[in-house]
Amino acid sequence: MHILGLSGSLRNNSSNGNILNAAFTLLPENITFEIFDKLEQVPPFSPGEDDGDVVENFKKAVSKAQGVIICTPEYAFGVPGILKNLLDWTVSTGEFNQKPVCAITASPLNSGGDKALASLLLTLTALGAKMNEQSSLSIPNVKMKLDASGKVTDQKMLDQLRYQIKNLLQLV
Repeated sequence: MHILGLSGSLRNNSSNGNILNAAFTLLPENITFEIFDKLEQVPPFSPGEDDGDVVENFKKAVSKAQGVIICTPEYAFGVPGILKNLLDWTVSTGEFNQKPVCAITASPLNSGGDKALASLLLTLTALGAKMNEQSSLSIPNVKMKLDASGKVTDQKMLDQLRYQIKNLLQLV
């Protein structure tokens, strides 16, 4: 089985990337995991235009994966534009249709990125992603749950990530 990770952050060593790395360590050994790391190279979405190599590679990665974990920050009460842009490229081609997905937001604020999570869930619903009521997680005060190197140190958060992975694998 293969799982694809997608971070909504462009920053190196971002909390979202670190959460995806932590999720990788929690997967059973027989599952492979890759993180799509070309988000900054995605061209602006324009219906009817050629996808280009980066978008084609993303679509292939989604198609190849049995499940997808998306972890994103919240910017201006929403999903980062670049992440929404990438997801928009899949609207007419259906890579996310019936694809099991786990949606995670992480924020240094008490809200945990709840508005970005709501927006992301709407987009994933429009894309036909396979999700249930347990397929999402909002992580508040994320900076207090990571050490200086970005390693998750909060046991409750690790337990929540384990639960998300278990739920995702059951949807697969």
